[in-house]
Amino acid sequence: MITTLSSREFNQDTGKAKKAAESGPVFITDRGRPAHVLMSFSDYQRSIGKRKNILEMLSLKGAGDIVFEPEKMTGLTNIVEISL
Repeated sequence: MITTLSSREFNQDTGKAKKAAESGPVFITDRGRPAHVLMSFSDYQRSIGKRKNILEMLSLKGAGDIVFEPEKMTGLTNIVEISL
């Protein structure tokens, strides 16, 4: 559900705006035109497709139980002969 508030309404009752943001984005208008959007942090993360970095993933509960055995990499080096 989208909620629209004027800047004045937003300034007078930010609690109302935050509560509305739990249900969906809140458009905040200046002189009748949309100027800002308030949304929950989880909605923001979903909207930008936030990915966790390796440190965040390793800090997850149960991360110590994950078996990580990368395959041995071969063929990445070339032997170069140098003659002087």
